[in-house]
This record gives sequence, structure tokens and C-alpha cells, in this order.
Amino acid sequence: MRVTRDMLHPDLQPYYNRVRFFAWIFKLKWLTHLFNFALSRGVAGRDVEGLHCEEFSIQRRDGSGQIRVRIYRPLEHDDPLPVMVYFHGGGYVAGNPEMFADGIKRFIDRRPCVVVAPDYVKAYQQPFPAGFNDCYDTLIWARDNVENLNAKAGPIMVAGHSAGGGLTAAVSLKARDTGDLDIAFQMPIYPMIDDRQLDDPERQIEAPIWNSDTNRIAWRAYLAGCREHGEEISAYAAPARCQNYQGLPPTISFVGTLEPFYRETQSYMRALQQAGTEVEYQEFENCFHGFDDITDQAGISQAAVAFVLDAYARFYDRYLTS
Repeated sequence: MRVTRDMLHPDLQPYYNRVRFFAWIFKLKWLTHLFNFALSRGVAGRDVEGLHCEEFSIQRRDGSGQIRVRIYRPLEHDDPLPVMVYFHGGGYVAGNPEMFADGIKRFIDRRPCVVVAPDYVKAYQQPFPAGFNDCYDTLIWARDNVENLNAKAGPIMVAGHSAGGGLTAAVSLKARDTGDLDIAFQMPIYPMIDDRQLDDPERQIEAPIWNSDTNRIAWRAYLAGCREHGEEISAYAAPARCQNYQGLPPTISFVGTLEPFYRETQSYMRALQQAGTEVEYQEFENCFHGFDDITDQAGISQAAVAFVLDAYARFYDRYLTS
């Protein structure tokens, strides 16, 4: 299905021409590399006004190197705060935490917390499980370093948008399977979780920002190691392949109906609900991928952000305050 301007939510139609070419960044590998290079030179290390910002390099548990991690906390809170580990989006092939700093600040402003955000390795550098391992290693590091972070011991929040949402769902699965730590709740926002979308004609979509073509390219890069070695695609790589949704943490999510991740997000939320998980979920009609961020001045975008922040505040109060 080709998404035209007239198909979009009225609030998004004025942005159609300026956003429909975003996908080209991810269709061409050299442009993705250039995009990441520009981020590393122009955005990486940038602090956020109104937050206390730090940077750590933490050791990967397999000893293969270090992970750059950004730490954000409110200025006016000296007492230990709950921890959120946030995974940035970018189709598993692009991005860094600083790209999503405004969204991180909104969480902190709504309910105070310490946000730990890894700059995990991207798929063109090393395919799965490298990026996933970086995220899980960061989660374990946050668990073990609450004193250094001036944070509270106990359950940890996990969150992310798009590919970061996929990583959120994946680390939540592993935390459940291993019992390594307790997840207070997860926020996989329009998560990238189903590599099988590529072979489903009913889910083929040509839409602004992210479409079936960019999705195919990104999954091919992320799963290159599995394909090369003939390995089965695990639920840690593509969480929609999970066969058992029991025991997963309370979940907040939303998705637009005109994007590749609509059906997989919908199916994931239903599976969680059927397994007895508390879910706060909303679908935004006729919205493309990432509309809440790319067109943040639009009324429908602000409604989506408000939905997440309101649900986040309710879950925070319910699961993290005694």
C-alpha cells in the first residue's frame, strides 16, 4: 500500500512533503554511515539543559570492548531515584542516545528518575546479538551500580522507541527468562519486533519515515550473522517470535496505523493482554512511523506524547513508589 498525503491524519498532512524522503537515509548504506558519522561528530556528548548529564564507558561482559553510556538525572533531586534504561531508535543500524534526549527529558520532568542510555553497537558494525548484548549488559550494569548512579535499588524501568522498542521487548524477555533482575514496567513504543513482516504482502507499506523497504534493509543487516551461520532467529532478536508471553512486565505502547509496525505491535499487545499482563496501549489512526517525534508540533503528535507520559506517571506511581 502506498500512503498518500490525503490518507494521513489531517494534523500530519502539512508535513507530508518534508518527511517522505527520510527513508532514503536508510535505503542507502553509505548514507546511513554518513548519518551516523554526523551524529558522532555533531551530537554525541551533547548535554541537555535542565538535566545533570554524565558519560561512562562500561566494559562488555564478554570482554570485547566498551559501551558508551549516557546518564541523565534531574538537577533538583539529590535523593536516590528509580532507574530507567532507555534504548534509542534507528532501525538497529543508526542513531545514538543524544538523538532522543528531548524525550528522555520529558520522562524525567514528568516523574524523576535516573536514565541510563547506551550507545549500543549498530548492525552494520556488528549484527545481532552484539547490539542486544550491549543493551542487556547496560541493564545489568545499572542494576549493579545504583550507588554510583545515586539511584534506588530495586525494579528498573526499560523503554525505547522503534528499534529501541524492539530492544526493550527483547531485554524484558531475557530478564524474565534468566531472573537476573526485576523489570518494573516496559515501554516499547511502536517496537520493531517482527522480521517476518518482510514476507507478508498484507503488511507491505510505502509510507513516510520508515517503510517496508527500509525495514527489509535494516532487518537484513541486523540478522546477517544468524543468516550467515544458518541459526534460528530467536525471540531475543525478533521478540514477535516469542512463544510464551507469561510473566512479562506491565507494558505501555502506542503505534500509528499507517506504518510497518502497526500489525506486529497490535499482535504483541494482544498477546501480552491474553497472558495476563497489564497493558496501556493506543492506536493513532492514519499516522506514520515516528510521527510523535518528527512532527512534534502537530496536535496528534502531542496527543501521543501525552498518552505515554500519562501512562508512565500512573505506572511509576503504582510500581515504584512505596
